[in-house]
Order: sequence, then C-alpha cells, then structure tokens
Amino acid sequence: MKKKFKCEIDCANCAAKVTEAIKKIDGVNDANVNFMTSKFTLDADDAKFDAILQEAIKVGKKIEPDFEVEI
Repeated sequence: MKKKFKCEIDCANCAAKVTEAIKKIDGVNDANVNFMTSKFTLDADDAKFDAILQEAIKVGKKIEPDFEVEI
C-alpha cells in the first residue's frame, strides 16, 4: 500500500536522513520525505501498514524532533 501524507520537516538534509532511516524499517518497500513539497510518501506491506507508519514517525522524530506527519 502506498500513501501520501502532509508533513513538517526543517531542512532538505534532515528529510534525506529521515528518508534513508525509514527505508531500513522491516516491511517498508519505499519511502520519501520531500522538504520542498512538505510531503511524506510511504509504500509498505498492506497487512502491517499502520504499525509501520507509526514506527516510521517514531524513527523520523529521533532524527529530527520537529518531524510531524498529518494522518
């Protein structure tokens, strides 16, 4: 399942770091945090999508405390 969310992130470098960290989560097929458009795209296993989304947000906040995702 692939979904897009509106997000807040402070800089392009932070967005790249968060993207790479989220891609390493088990069950994630692809991810992208775009600083310019304030969009977070997550492609993950359908069966565990909600749990993976919560883990992705948690990972993002560890790297960038201001990382916010509108669900």
